[in-house]
Amino acid sequence: MPGSPDPTDLAATLAGPVAEVAPRLLGGVLRHGDVVARVVEVEAYAGADDPASHAHRGPTPRNGVMFGPPGRLYCYLSHGIHVCANVSAEADGVPAAVLLRAVTVVEGDRIVRERRGSRVAVRDLARGPGRLTEALGIGLGHDGQDLAHGLLTLAPAPAQVAFEAGPRIGVRRAADRPWRFWVPGTPVSSYRRHRGADQEW
Repeated sequence: MPGSPDPTDLAATLAGPVAEVAPRLLGGVLRHGDVVARVVEVEAYAGADDPASHAHRGPTPRNGVMFGPPGRLYCYLSHGIHVCANVSAEADGVPAAVLLRAVTVVEGDRIVRERRGSRVAVRDLARGPGRLTEALGIGLGHDGQDLAHGLLTLAPAPAQVAFEAGPRIGVRRAADRPWRFWVPGTPVSSYRRHRGADQEW
């Protein structure tokens, strides 16, 4: 259709409301050097109206990437242990991000095995945010990376893949908001409701 955004353009893919654009990343190709993976699970986080979001209380040195242009990598350390990787969404200046929760490895299995261990089951290689970043070799130093260029890139799928939706995992506020999206039949996170979670939207 003339004038429509290119569906393979990452910034254009992420330009709308985060809960609408997050599932568009499913089926996309995440590449870091010689490792290539397909995105099979994501989770959306908005700004001031999302109490589960890092941007809920405004900009900080930690969450600055969420306030920038769409298509940048937002990395942070979870519980002082695991690096989580998110993709900034919505317009420049509007805080939002999509957490990358799970991928399936397409190329570079040997490298992933060196990082994750030879005894790890295939379904657990990159299922969960911390495992995903370890498998792909993503660290805090990649925070702010433009995912359209360089050794670390994310290319959206040319067409929307079939997906399911459900509550986000491990959040206490707005816990029942159905902003987790995944490709059916793929290895994704096990749902666990945060203890003490409420239902504030």
